[in-house]
Amino acid sequence: MGKKLMRIGISLPGELLDKFDKTLMKRGYSSRSEGIRDAIRTYNQHYEWMKQIRGSRSATISIVYDCSKKGVTSTLAEIQHEYVDMISSSVHFHMEEDLCFEVIILKGEGEQIVDLAQRILSIKGVKHSRLTTVPEEKNE
Repeated sequence: MGKKLMRIGISLPGELLDKFDKTLMKRGYSSRSEGIRDAIRTYNQHYEWMKQIRGSRSATISIVYDCSKKGVTSTLAEIQHEYVDMISSSVHFHMEEDLCFEVIILKGEGEQIVDLAQRILSIKGVKHSRLTTVPEEKNE
């Protein structure tokens, strides 16, 4: 028995869809649907990877966000203050007039690091977020 295909409708900014379509063409996808299926599979794999992050970790969270969006900067600050015991440092600079890049350097339990990364990514105005973790090495 074959897998049932479901139809969905989504709303996207035109600029984002145009960029996605150009990427699909460059990568040789046969259809937009196949590209979206591949993107969803990649998203699901990333989520599964994040669920496996456990134990003491060093990490970075890199963020690109629109600092002109109301409340995004203050929300980022509020969330980071909740994790102040884990955050060692952060670096912030302006890429463009309304676009900021920030890197948060931290150390703590994997589950809390993932929680922080997910909370940051869910903020409206955050365009990109990347989590990188390294397990703590034990001296034996």
